Amino acid sequence: MIRVILPPHLRALAHVGREVRVEVPPPVTQRGVLDAVEQQYPMLLGTMRDRRTGARRPLVRFFACEEDLSNDPPDDPLPDRVAKGEEPFMVVGAMAGG
Repeated sequence: MIRVILPPHLRALAHVGREVRVEVPPPVTQRGVLDAVEQQYPMLLGTMRDRRTGARRPLVRFFACEEDLSNDPPDDPLPDRVAKGEEPFMVVGAMAGG
């Protein structure tokens, strides 16, 4: 099981706690994790990625093992510690403004 930490606004939308768990077949990738989250919580469809293109939303960032993976290709394998469920995949709402 892959552990996914969601930001407060997505937790509220999905009516879940801080962390959700999803089943992702290997290889575990960003695309696989996000597909599983959106399948299990359809109300999140389009909140993290554009529905049409699949591109990451501008104010959403992805982290794993203290690394920003936001600009990595979505089909690159995630770190082994995430794939093993030892570390979470984090979805973070970026801050904007001035």
